[in-house]
Amino acid sequence: MKDIYKIGGKVIEIESLYEEIHKLCKDYRYCGDIDFSVKTSQSDIEFECEKSALEDAKEGIPTRNFSDSYLETLAVYRKIAEQMLEYNIILFHGSAFAVDGVGYLFTAKSGMGKSTHTQLWRKFFGERAVMVNDDKPLMQITESGVFIYGTPWDGKHRLSSNISVPLKAICILGRAENNYIEKVTKSAAYPMLLQQTYRPMNAEKMKKIFSMLDCMCENLAIYRLECNMNPDAVTTAYEGMNTEELK
Repeated sequence: MKDIYKIGGKVIEIESLYEEIHKLCKDYRYCGDIDFSVKTSQSDIEFECEKSALEDAKEGIPTRNFSDSYLETLAVYRKIAEQMLEYNIILFHGSAFAVDGVGYLFTAKSGMGKSTHTQLWRKFFGERAVMVNDDKPLMQITESGVFIYGTPWDGKHRLSSNISVPLKAICILGRAENNYIEKVTKSAAYPMLLQQTYRPMNAEKMKKIFSMLDCMCENLAIYRLECNMNPDAVTTAYEGMNTEELK
């Protein structure tokens, strides 16, 4: 099975064993010159199965049984992420949101409430707000700024839009009784940013990741938000990330 899609600003031909990946990407279908192609095999699916089992063991949970067709969707995105590095585009784990056409990316350790926080933003801003991607957006990193793209890989709630917006800031979430936001330094934020970034196994490609993260940190403000899950957390975050004097 084969079709063409525009994802992360690049035109990609996907050739697969199963139909599920094409159903997942249906809103991104495109007709145009291809930037690159990805093709999956049974060995790719087996790799994803083994990786998932290792992650479950690490988390101390029973091994989940995923279908081959679902595992293929993961294999496809892994192959896309590998090739996107050539275009200074990285896969990042977080919840990306736009207000008035400007993007904000929230990231945190699992279970810290990224999706819950962005739901508060949607309620607060109404029509001014758009969910870009609730799980695994793509980021294009340039010396003049960072742009974030919606993708079909958008989490269990399937929240995303086929759009791109300039990214204003990254916000690292934490839990607290009272809401508080502060800017953080590159050195303080770097471990979390690296953890949430797709990390290839190839050493040369990892060097590329480090270079891109360095550039990203030079072109974006990075914040830490300690918050509860009340609506006031939204105003604290939004006002904080839009106050240039915040230290």
